[in-house]
Amino acid sequence: MTANSAGQVRWLVTGAAGMLGQDVLAVLAADPSAEVTAVRRADLDITDASAVEAAVEGHDVVVNCAAWTNVDAAETEEEAATAVNGTGVRHLAAACAKTGARLLNVSTDYVLPGDATEPYAETAPTGPVNAYGRSKLVGERAVADLLPAHGYNVRTAWLYGEHGANFVATMLKLAAQRDSLDVVDDQHGQPTWSYALAERLVGLGRAALAGQAPAGVYHGTASGRTTWCGLARETYRLSGLDPERIRPTTSDAFVRPAVRPSFSVLGHDGWAAAGLAPLPDWQAMLAEALERPAFRALRAAAER
Repeated sequence: MTANSAGQVRWLVTGAAGMLGQDVLAVLAADPSAEVTAVRRADLDITDASAVEAAVEGHDVVVNCAAWTNVDAAETEEEAATAVNGTGVRHLAAACAKTGARLLNVSTDYVLPGDATEPYAETAPTGPVNAYGRSKLVGERAVADLLPAHGYNVRTAWLYGEHGANFVATMLKLAAQRDSLDVVDDQHGQPTWSYALAERLVGLGRAALAGQAPAGVYHGTASGRTTWCGLARETYRLSGLDPERIRPTTSDAFVRPAVRPSFSVLGHDGWAAAGLAPLPDWQAMLAEALERPAFRALRAAAER
C-alpha cells in the first residue's frame, strides 16, 4: 500500500489522547500530505478484533500509541495488561497484514532483562523482569510474526513530555514544594522527549512506505545515558535551580511492586539501515523540551 492518487498518506494513530499520541498528532498536523485519523481509548478498544479491523481499513500507516502503562498494577493484573499490550497489538498486526498497512508499534526497554553493562543492540535476547515487560513482549512477537515485512517495534524508555504525568514534570512540581529530594542513582537509562520520538516515528513511517526502512526492531531513545538522579539534577540546572537540592539514593529506598531494570541503555545501530540518524543526546533534548510552554510554566512556579 502506498499514498493515494492525490499523494496523501492516510495515518491511523491509536492512543491519541496520551502523551506520545498527542505529540504524534502535532507532528502530523504540520504535514500537508497527511490525512490523520486519531482514536482515543473511548473511540477504539484495541482488544476488540472486529473494531480494530474496521478502524485500520483504508489507512497506509498505523502508529500504535495505545497501551496499558501502569507498570506496578500489571503485577497483579497481568492478564488485563496483556490483553491490551499483547492481544490488542496482535489484532492491529492482523488487520495491517490484511490491508498491507505498515504498523509502528511503540514498545519498551522493559522487554529486556536490564542487567547489561553496555547498550543493548536491537538483536539482543529479550528477558523481561516484570509483568509489564512480559505483556509488551507478547505484542512485539505478534508484530514480528504477522508482519515480517511491514511491522516495526520501536522501543522507547524514560519518556517525558508536555502532555501527562512524567518524571521531569514531577521534579519541577516538587521543586516548588520541597527544599531537597532523594532520587534513585543506581538505575541507568536514556531520558527521551516524547515530541522527538513522535518526529522519529513519523519519519520511520514515511521511510517504511518508501521501502527504505527494513521491518523489525528500532530503539527510539535519546543518545547518551544518565541516572534518574542525573536527570533530576540536569532538569534543575537547566531551570536555574540548584542541582545540589537533588540527593542520590538507591532503589532500595523506593521499593515498588514491579522490579525495575537497573540498566535501560539501548543501542541505536538499526536506524542507519532506514537512512535515519539516532535521536539526539538526552541533555540537548531536555534543554529543548524545557523551553516548551508547559515546562516553562512549571519552571516559573518552581522559581518562586
